[in-house]
Amino acid sequence: MPAQSPTASIPETTVTPVIFAVALGHFLNDLMQSLIPAGYPLLKDNLDLSFTQIGLITLVFQGTASILQPLIGLYTDKRPMPFALSAGMASTGIGLILLAHATSFGPVLLSVALIGLGSSICHPESSRIVRLAAGMRPGFAQSVFQVGGNAGSALGPLAAACIVLERGQVSIEWFAAVSLAGMALLYFIGRWYQTAGATRAAQRKARALASAPPPGVARRGVALLILLIFSKFVYSVSLSSYYNFYLIGRFGLSKAEANLSLFVFLAAVAAGTIIGGPIGDRIGRRRVILWSILGILPLSLSLPFLPLIPTILVAALAGLVLASAFPAMVVYAQDLMPHNIGMVAGLLFGLAFGIAAIGAAILGVLADHWGIVVVYQICAFLPLLGLAAFLLPDTRH
Repeated sequence: MPAQSPTASIPETTVTPVIFAVALGHFLNDLMQSLIPAGYPLLKDNLDLSFTQIGLITLVFQGTASILQPLIGLYTDKRPMPFALSAGMASTGIGLILLAHATSFGPVLLSVALIGLGSSICHPESSRIVRLAAGMRPGFAQSVFQVGGNAGSALGPLAAACIVLERGQVSIEWFAAVSLAGMALLYFIGRWYQTAGATRAAQRKARALASAPPPGVARRGVALLILLIFSKFVYSVSLSSYYNFYLIGRFGLSKAEANLSLFVFLAAVAAGTIIGGPIGDRIGRRRVILWSILGILPLSLSLPFLPLIPTILVAALAGLVLASAFPAMVVYAQDLMPHNIGMVAGLLFGLAFGIAAIGAAILGVLADHWGIVVVYQICAFLPLLGLAAFLLPDTRH
């Protein structure tokens, strides 16, 4: 296609408004989704659920997203759907309405599956559009995109503490109105893709043929990333899904106090996400991944033995350090496979959700049998798997 040759060599500018708009959509999406783990104590009491059932809810929610995300990313890489993000928001809103009125375990599983479907559309498609808008700053763009989601996840416990825990399970449906705002916002993102993003996608596809690393290097890098994602997200889910119960069981906090502590942790995760991408643009993604995953080892080993205030501070610091890895991981994988940026983002987000889902289910069973404190002592050793980051190939070229 001769028309692509001149334009393919022109450096792309960073379309900051699009990046921040997609990040805002990610914020709204994850704000709604974070009501699920934040509302676990309420659902556990209202529906008389066990820890095993709590783990199964997480399994269905995150498992739905993990299976579909890479498939949706692969499909939209080949056949873009500009308004898919709005459809994902609608699925999340319907799931919240069903969850608000669920009276038994079965309807809860159906509602979280619909919310998981919304997530499976949001993450790969948003990440693909953000990469197209990033220009020469993909790490920065990925960090802004992810911090939008982390900020939404951090505010979820506050919303649950101030609204859901005060007014009851039915108040969850109030947040379905957020999905309407998200649908409207993401409609305009779809319009941008139709007018400008499609041209950028064609240029990127032409450049990818020349810039892709050898297949063996890409396979080795992705295989090592999968191991690192296992280490990162099983440990992360031990905090995001069971941190409330740990603080309540060990220190006697109220549900509202535990949710506030969870907010502190998730806010630190959001701050860490801001750091990872821009630093990776400057010093290389591999170094950021290595530093972040190994850096939390002394924190994770000490966490189960600390008093309350140090526990909250160390958990927040561990969340900040660990969160800096994922933006670098996504851009690193997209550098390895530049011809499939949506699919590889969906693969990593899907693996993150799926591994966290399986980990949450297993940790729930262990917590029922051995207690939540023992579970935290076991999870403290997971960051040792981060030593595999030394084997990652360098993609800075």
